[in-house]
Amino acid sequence: MTRIVTVAAAQLGPIQRDDSRESCVERMIVLLRQSSSTGCDLVVFPELALTTFFPRWFVQDINEADHWYETSMPNAATQPLFDEAKRLRIGFSLGYAELTPDGQRFNTQILVEKDGSVVAKYRKVHIPGHEEHEPDRPFQHAERYYFTPSNEGFGVWKAFGGRIGMMICNDRRWPETYREMGLQGVEMILCGYNTPLHYVPDPSQDALAGFHNALVMQSGAYQNGTFVVGVAKGGLEEGVDSLADSSIIGPSGEILAKTTTNGDEIAVAACDLDWCYQYKNTLFDFDRYRRPEVYQRITRQRGAIVAD
Repeated sequence: MTRIVTVAAAQLGPIQRDDSRESCVERMIVLLRQSSSTGCDLVVFPELALTTFFPRWFVQDINEADHWYETSMPNAATQPLFDEAKRLRIGFSLGYAELTPDGQRFNTQILVEKDGSVVAKYRKVHIPGHEEHEPDRPFQHAERYYFTPSNEGFGVWKAFGGRIGMMICNDRRWPETYREMGLQGVEMILCGYNTPLHYVPDPSQDALAGFHNALVMQSGAYQNGTFVVGVAKGGLEEGVDSLADSSIIGPSGEILAKTTTNGDEIAVAACDLDWCYQYKNTLFDFDRYRRPEVYQRITRQRGAIVAD
């Protein structure tokens, strides 16, 4: 018996500062319909899919940024996406900036089932960038100013006939992200990202951005016997080029499908969730082979401590 989930990595091209949420939702509905026509069960949209990547600017008063955040989900702007997905009987995952009633700000992703119900909400744990204005930069990466790192950890939820987890952007670079979900039996991890190029001090390193993006997701998939769906908002956005390279990765670590442009595009793969257990129950049999007693530094300390 097989458990097939056909998934679309629904990549978005750039969203400019003046683009409305309604125009973003219209673009996502187009991708939703394209995905539905291929028989998809689940469509994965990028991180911060409703706005431009606003942490590239700095405002002195954080309240001046409130218009970038969503205070409810769904809301008036996103309800058409929920309605169309429910009509098509297709689920989706969506990343956005969340402002809670008590004033907390999170980089958030939700998972929505085929019947339109919200299965789960995930808030980004590993927030990169900086907290203060750094005027010498060509553009800011002030995520740590705009978002609070979540303390809720990495959940795994029953949905789409399997066990689904979520992560956002920088989370994908940390092996602990995958292992936390792997220890909960995750079978598919959904990840949206915005990865600016020309961010590192040495621009020649941009050539490695796509390699590193694939490296961490492929290794995380293989080492935890899970599918990983990584979805970009790519292209030239407000003068900043961003990585595309959205992909669907199997539990073997192989790339099963990948986008070929940096614009609005879907990559589709039929994912047999039972394939995960060729890796979970043999090569990476956690219960038999893991040695938690010798991994104590992983949770006992943060930075490296070098012995004399």
